[in-house]
Amino acid sequence: MEGNTDNFASASILTLGMGWFPKTPGGLERYIYELTHQLSANQDNVELCGVGLPNIENLPIKLTNLAEPDSPIWQRLWSIRKNFRQTRIRKPDAINLHFALYSFPILDILPKGVPITFNFHGPWASESQQEVENQRMKVLLKRWLIEQSTYKHCDRFIVLSKAFGNLLHQQYQIPWSKIHVIPGGVDIQRFQANLSRQDARSKLNWPDNRPILFTSRRLVHRVGVDKLLEAIATIKPRIPDVWLAIAGRGHIQAALQQQATELGLEDNVKFLGFLPDEDLPLAYQAADLTIMPSQSFEGFGLAVVESLACGTPVICTPVGGMPEILSSFSPDLITTSTAASAIAEKLEQALLQKLLIPSRESCHQYAATHFNWQKIAQQVREVLLA
Repeated sequence: MEGNTDNFASASILTLGMGWFPKTPGGLERYIYELTHQLSANQDNVELCGVGLPNIENLPIKLTNLAEPDSPIWQRLWSIRKNFRQTRIRKPDAINLHFALYSFPILDILPKGVPITFNFHGPWASESQQEVENQRMKVLLKRWLIEQSTYKHCDRFIVLSKAFGNLLHQQYQIPWSKIHVIPGGVDIQRFQANLSRQDARSKLNWPDNRPILFTSRRLVHRVGVDKLLEAIATIKPRIPDVWLAIAGRGHIQAALQQQATELGLEDNVKFLGFLPDEDLPLAYQAADLTIMPSQSFEGFGLAVVESLACGTPVICTPVGGMPEILSSFSPDLITTSTAASAIAEKLEQALLQKLLIPSRESCHQYAATHFNWQKIAQQVREVLLA
């Protein structure tokens, strides 16, 4: 194998992702963006292949665009295969795959003898089934042809939580000996508690005298914003000035806005739409609480550690990897179930100060100690180059 796989020497790492953050916002894109930049800061030579990647000069990582995101799916997959083959120059020390669909076309032309690590971010087929009904054949195709075929080519796997490790083991029969649990990270230089709540609210032009809840979500069924709206309607009689800011877009946004109107929450809920990335730390700092009402498939909960790094406590449902973040820090902030009533009960207890809420300083310190991207990236690197 060419190159040096000594974990203390620079290495050549080939990464295959999806789009380019922040042009394509999303937890997966952000994770890959942060990881590749952290690895390159470690003096590694990192190439990121993907779809719709921009042509940017003077980046610490090499970007190789393999296809355009708006092309038909089969044309996209063919372009990925053709362009990947044409752009190969040297053999890397490690290969890191992040998305089964875009990995599938190049499996048989990946360099031989190079360890392949797959970062499992979620059950792609099952997630799509939950969002679109009557897709049984497509789901089976995704699961058995694309996901299973991709995973068979991989030597090891990284998951962000024990919950997703269990899912990978049980649904896809991946042995635990190949699975490494490494949580996601947060850039503690960007996400920090450096503004007062009032100053952050002033910069965002948010109300300065109301209890504010914040959630940043892709507006799809599994994230539970509909349950959160029900919860807000439940607590409104006792906390009439509660104000919920919802950042994000998605295919059920219109339905959620209609639901808020029907629940009489016009003065209590604000749909922010797409929130610019530079405003995200401001929004966390402006809120009294961040709320994560996920109903399923929350492999980690990046917003949880981002909010904590900004000094703002988080209430979450007992779904996926989120309880693994909070259970050793502030377990009282985990709801008893995913039901709207359980979310309402926890919100009311927190807002009426019937719960012990961790301080701003302890929230930031916990995130900085356990989820600092520099430390996380080093753990990932050790697995990639093992």
